[in-house]
Amino acid sequence: MKSKNATLIYFGAFTIGVLMHSCTGTTPTEMTYSGRDPHSFADPEAAKFRHVELDLHVSFDSQRISGWTIYHLDDVHGDSLVLDNMGLVIQQAVRIDEKDSSQVPFRVTASDPILGSALKIPITPETRRVRVQYYTLPGAMALQWVPARQTASGKLPFLFTQSQSIYARSWFPCPDGPGIRFSYRARIQVPPDMMAVMSANNPRRLTSDGIYHFEMELPVPAYLVALAVGDLTFRDIGKRTGVYAPPEWIEASQWEFADLERMLETSEKLLGPYRWGRYDVLVLPASFPFGGMENPRLTFLSPTVLAGDRSLVSLLAHELAHSWSGNLVTNKTWNDFWLNEGVTTYIESRIMESLYGKEIADMWSILGLQDLEKTIADKGPESPLTRLKLSLEGMDPEESMSDVAYEKGKALLRFLEERKGRDELDRFLRHYFANFEFRSNDSEGFFEFARTHLLDNDPGIVDTVDRWINKSGPPLVRGNYSTQSFEVMDAAIVRLTSGRSPEELNSGDWTTNEWIYFIRNLPKEHDSATCLRYDHSFDFSRRKNAEVLTAWLEYAILNGCARHVLATAENFLCSVGRRKYLLPIYEALIDEGFSAEANRIYIRAKPGYHPIAQESIEKVLNRKI
Repeated sequence: MKSKNATLIYFGAFTIGVLMHSCTGTTPTEMTYSGRDPHSFADPEAAKFRHVELDLHVSFDSQRISGWTIYHLDDVHGDSLVLDNMGLVIQQAVRIDEKDSSQVPFRVTASDPILGSALKIPITPETRRVRVQYYTLPGAMALQWVPARQTASGKLPFLFTQSQSIYARSWFPCPDGPGIRFSYRARIQVPPDMMAVMSANNPRRLTSDGIYHFEMELPVPAYLVALAVGDLTFRDIGKRTGVYAPPEWIEASQWEFADLERMLETSEKLLGPYRWGRYDVLVLPASFPFGGMENPRLTFLSPTVLAGDRSLVSLLAHELAHSWSGNLVTNKTWNDFWLNEGVTTYIESRIMESLYGKEIADMWSILGLQDLEKTIADKGPESPLTRLKLSLEGMDPEESMSDVAYEKGKALLRFLEERKGRDELDRFLRHYFANFEFRSNDSEGFFEFARTHLLDNDPGIVDTVDRWINKSGPPLVRGNYSTQSFEVMDAAIVRLTSGRSPEELNSGDWTTNEWIYFIRNLPKEHDSATCLRYDHSFDFSRRKNAEVLTAWLEYAILNGCARHVLATAENFLCSVGRRKYLLPIYEALIDEGFSAEANRIYIRAKPGYHPIAQESIEKVLNRKI
C-alpha cells in the first residue's frame, strides 16, 4: 500500500546538536520515513530520535542482557515516545528534560503474538532524552546463548544476536522497523576472558576488564544493530578487511576469505564508494541460522562457508553487496524485502563474474533459478507470496522471506541489464545508491526512479517492470545464461544411466556448482539399489561441503535411500544450524514417512538451533516439542 503521509527528516549525531559525518567526510542525505510500518508500533511522527546510547551487561550465568538505553530526541516531538518490545522486562523509564530528570510512569500494551508489545513513555516538549532500564528474558528471539560444548574450543560459551527481521525489539527497546534509522554508541560489559564485537567500530584484542566501547556514527535501522560475545581473535586480510573467529578457526578463515579485499575493490568499481569504513567478517558457531547476516562493518557468517577450497565464497560476495543494497539503501518495510535481497543477489553475481569468470557466476545463477522454480511450485504460481511487492500486514515477515525476493528480484535486474545494456544499468545503480544513501525506499519509489533514470518512460518496458514487481508467478523473462558446464553434467548423467562406470565421467575436478546440478538432475527413480550405487561411486555421504551434502541427503531420502543415509543425516542435522540446510532434509524425511525419525532427531538437535530455526522446523514437523 503506497503511503500518502508527509516526509519526516532525520539526522544522525555523535551527541545532541552535533551533525553526523560519514567516513568520507560528507554529511549523509536526509533520511525519510513515510507511512506506518505494519510490523512496528513505533510512531516517528509523534516522537523521533536520531541517536541511541546502550549501556549493557552480558551475563552468561543468568543468560541475561541487562542495563539501560538512552534515546536522544529531536527538538520537536509529541507527548509520547513509542518503542517496540518483545518480552523485555522494563524496570524504569526516566525523562530527561532541559533542566532536570524524573522517573515517569510507562505503559506496556498487551502482547501481539507476532509483534510483541508497545512500550509507551510520556514526554513533554522540553524532553531531550529518555532513559529506559530493562533486562531480557530466556527465549528472547534475537539471542542465542551457545553453551561451551557447542563452540569451537569447547571451553567458553558464546552469545550472538540475530535481529532481522523484527527481533531487535527482543534485546533492546527500539523502533524496530527498517524505515527508521539512528546512530548509536554502546558500552558493553562481558566476562574478562571474552571479546565483544558489534556492527560498529571494533576492538582487535581483549580488554583487561571485559568492557568494550563501540560507536556507529552512521544511521542504521534497528535490525542492523548486532552484538556477539565469545572467545575470538582477529586477523587482517587487507587494508580495510579482516576476520574475527575462534582461535581454532582463524587460520582456516583467513585463508578461505583471502579474496575479501579484492571483492571490496570490485564492488566499489561497480557501485561507487564504500561508505562504512572497514569491512570485517565474524565466523559464528555452527548454530547460526543463516549463511550470513549483513551487519554493517561486521558481517556475521556461518562456519559452513569454511569449505576448505574457497568454493562457497559467493556468500561473502552477497553479504558485501548488502553494504549498498540493504544497508546504504534499505527496504522501507518488509513488504519490499526484494529491494534488499533481489538487488543484492544480482550484484553478488556481478562480483563473482568479475573475480572468478562468467561461467562460475552463470552456474550459480542457474541453480538460483532452479531454487526459485521449486519455491513457486511449492507456494503455487498464484500465491501472493510469489510477488515481489508484498502485503504482509497481520503476517510474520519471516514467512515471506523466500527465494522469490532473492531470485525473482535478481531476474528483474538481469532483464534490465539485457534490455538496457550493462553499462547503462551500472550507471543507474550508482545513481540509485548515491541518491537514496542512508535512506529507505519502497517498490513504488524504486519503480518511479527507474522509470525516469533507466526506462526512459518506454511504455513497453515500464509495463513489464510494473507487472514483474506486482504480479504473482515466475519471472516474465529468463536470463540468457551460459549452460555449457551444465550441458557437460547432463551428458554425464546420460552416460551414467546408460551403464557407463562412474570412473569414466572424469568427475575429479568438478566444482561445487557442478556437483549440485548433477545431484539435482539424477533420475528420480525411488530405487534404493540405484541410489546406493551413486553413493558408493561418488562417496556423497562422506562429503564435507555442506551444499553438496545437503543436495545429496535430500535426493537420497526422496529416492528410496532414507534408511541408508539416516545416520549421516542425523549427524549433519545435529552439527549445523543453518536453516537453508536443515529444512529440506526435515521436509524430505516427513514426505517419505519418516516423521518419527525426524521428530527424534529434532529433539536431540533442538538445543543447538537458534530460536528462528526452531520455529521454522517446528512448522515443518507440525507440532511443538
